[in-house]
Amino acid sequence: MDQSPVKPTHAEASGAMSRLSNVFPPHAWFSVSAVFHYLGPAFAVLLFPVVGVLGVAWFRIASAALIFAPLTKPWRTFKNSTHRERLLLIALGACLAAMNTAFYLALDRLPISLVAAIEFVGTIGIALWGLRTRHNYLAFVLAVFGVALLIDVPSLLSAEGCALSSDLLGLFWAVLNGVLFVLYIILGHKISESGASGGVERLGAAMTAAFIFVMPIGFLRALEAFDAPLLVLAGIGVGICSSVVPYVCDQLAMARLPRASFALLLALLPATATVIGVLVLRQIPSAIDVLGVVLVMIGVAVHKPAPLVTPVFEQGDPE
Repeated sequence: MDQSPVKPTHAEASGAMSRLSNVFPPHAWFSVSAVFHYLGPAFAVLLFPVVGVLGVAWFRIASAALIFAPLTKPWRTFKNSTHRERLLLIALGACLAAMNTAFYLALDRLPISLVAAIEFVGTIGIALWGLRTRHNYLAFVLAVFGVALLIDVPSLLSAEGCALSSDLLGLFWAVLNGVLFVLYIILGHKISESGASGGVERLGAAMTAAFIFVMPIGFLRALEAFDAPLLVLAGIGVGICSSVVPYVCDQLAMARLPRASFALLLALLPATATVIGVLVLRQIPSAIDVLGVVLVMIGVAVHKPAPLVTPVFEQGDPE
């Protein structure tokens, strides 16, 4: 009889992430994600002067794709996926590349608390579009009013010249990032519907697609940092903190949390962004800014997400 060790099947190997998801409550995984969701970008802001915004965006996605590749084997995921599933993975990859780039371009001009708050206006707006309830109308009004306080509309209207152009361009990138963040939440839930293991594997495949999309955007700028090993290591650290830890924790949480519960927990993120802005970037909010953040958090907490459409990934689909 052959006594050689039995090689784990793909199902056994892929079940590791599902087992990991069950080690801690989903709220714990979300809490880790909430911290790193803005901690990594805050570190990225510190690298902007030496690596450039687009260079840091490239480092973030490239390092994440490099780390995910041996763990999730994206080539196998694409091979075993249907045509429709591949389109979803490519769409998520394009979303990640564009979202991260827009996010960094916004952070280069605006406080992190404002950029974070704008992300959630889109989330609530989509909920209102799909589910017109009094809760969602109230949530949308609170969030919009909170963001208006953070933007300081009177000061914006009185600004002129370069200051006004910089603020408006920053707001454009922040709004684009907010739209793409909504798309990330929708697509992220779709790829997690077969469980945490399948979700993380598909996330790895999507990150590979994101790397291909971001290559022409930031590679030349990032290349300038390759003669400084410490800068390269810092760029990789940003990728781990920004795109590996929070996205994996999102999948571990999404796999076990109903969409409504996950949407409620998102209310923590504006507060997380504000605290990290204070601790890492020394962006001290005023009393009006704090009120704006609180209003956005209340809006996120009371909104109710619209029902999901028919899943793209069914439980019986091959992984």
